[in-house]
Amino acid sequence: MTAHAHRPHAAAPEVGIGWRHPHYAALLEQRPALGFIEVHSENFFAPGGAALTVLREGRAHCPVSLHGVGLSLGSAQGIDTAHLDQLARLVQAIDPVRVSDHASFARGAVVHAADLLPVPMSRATLDAMCANVQRVQDRLRRPIAVENLSAYVQWREADMDEPEFLNALARRSGCGLLVDVNNIFVNALNGQLRGEHGDPLGACRRWLDAIAPGHVAEIHLAGHRHCGDIVIDDHGSRVNEQVWALYRHTIGRFGAVPTLIEWDTDIPDLSVLLDEADRAHEAAAQVLAPATDTQAVAA
Repeated sequence: MTAHAHRPHAAAPEVGIGWRHPHYAALLEQRPALGFIEVHSENFFAPGGAALTVLREGRAHCPVSLHGVGLSLGSAQGIDTAHLDQLARLVQAIDPVRVSDHASFARGAVVHAADLLPVPMSRATLDAMCANVQRVQDRLRRPIAVENLSAYVQWREADMDEPEFLNALARRSGCGLLVDVNNIFVNALNGQLRGEHGDPLGACRRWLDAIAPGHVAEIHLAGHRHCGDIVIDDHGSRVNEQVWALYRHTIGRFGAVPTLIEWDTDIPDLSVLLDEADRAHEAAAQVLAPATDTQAVAA
């Protein structure tokens, strides 16, 4: 048992951390009590080799969630067969607890883009994304989860808002949704910087309240950075206090959904991520604690 072992609570969700290269050795040595670890799928596509060996070792200790950035689920070009084949081999090798990617496009006719680009929330896009998600799920023989983006450009072509689009995607394709709370808040802050009126936290709560609870398969928490005229979802700091407030609202809305702490830039010691994971566990447990627990303490 480590210093960062979660205190048991029947209602609390599984909490995990993103397992990045600087922490490969430390996690295998310390074996902290975590609900799961999450890795970026594409980093382990190469057959055999040191990376896959390390991932197998991690999988022997803890469930693994595979989180991708390259399926390009919103691409009108369809799914890249070679990319999907590599993902399918990795899924077969690791047997992950979840597989996820983004509601974005990252591929044109011949090349992959460096960024996750937003899609227009239109009926045509929804049809294309449903078909792409279904193809992936058929190939993997399991449902996947699709994440909402932090988007820095907006399309004028839109038949629906983002929650309506994601609800329809989950309903039609049978996929789950990966709700990134930090992304929602970053988008709201950038909307405010563009001159939109209203409280960003209120806008985020309305976004969350519009998502059907039964669709949510995972929650992400991360840090962000204010850069003057824009807010960047850089995953390079502790979770913001306002995002923690939104997380409590999220858990109250969706229940004990597995939750991930993401940290991808300026990566600190493993202990910092474990502290954040402990905080997520405690915050969720407090929200989900039945009234009888509170009454027993008061008595």
